[in-house]
Amino acid sequence: MSTWEPAALEALIEEATVDAYGEDEQLTGFFTMIEDNLAVPFTTTVLGVEVNVVGVDLAEDGRVVARCARRSFRQDIGILDLPLPEPAPEGSQWIEAYRYWTR
Repeated sequence: MSTWEPAALEALIEEATVDAYGEDEQLTGFFTMIEDNLAVPFTTTVLGVEVNVVGVDLAEDGRVVARCARRSFRQDIGILDLPLPEPAPEGSQWIEAYRYWTR
């Protein structure tokens, strides 16, 4: 559940997509904002296991993914499926704006 007001999320969406033509370019705009603003690394819990989010990427299937690591294991998780820790890392408002945009 987002703690951001719809008007604030809509302003972020406008900023991410201002020069974008079509959904692919809009997605790239969100990826760029998340990549540039999300403070990584940070720790969160996925399915009861603590992992480190070490970065973000744009997957071949068009999803924005979080690059997660635990010891020598690596796993990409869709950024929309990633549980954020409390407090959320700096820049997480871009994930919330992306989530709002995808609805």
